[in-house]
Amino acid sequence: MKLRGRNKVSPEFSMSSMTDIVFLLLVFFMLTSNSPNALDLLLPKAKGKSTNTQNVAVSIKKNLQVYIDSDRVREGQLEAKLKAKLRGQKEPTIILRAEEGVPIEKAVNIMDIANKNKYKIILAVRPQ
Repeated sequence: MKLRGRNKVSPEFSMSSMTDIVFLLLVFFMLTSNSPNALDLLLPKAKGKSTNTQNVAVSIKKNLQVYIDSDRVREGQLEAKLKAKLRGQKEPTIILRAEEGVPIEKAVNIMDIANKNKYKIILAVRPQ
């Protein structure tokens, strides 16, 4: 008399589902990790309150004129003037006010100056 069953249990393990999970986790961590080349931007909420600790405001008008606070500055002198204004500050911060219609390259130029000199930068927005 034969007592063995017809169904055999296979002790093999399929790794395909495990590799899928590891691959998805790898993609997730790559997307959420901080990039060392990213600019350190503090974007304010549109409905939030503004703070009183304003160090320097940089404004760009539609006609591409650049102002530090209320003084007009040429682009070549911008970095030197910012360094002079923010010298000695504990946490130097720039508030960037770019008028609607200003090319993004102009704003990125100021962000690059802030990143190079380790200044914090806040992009000012219009309240909703």
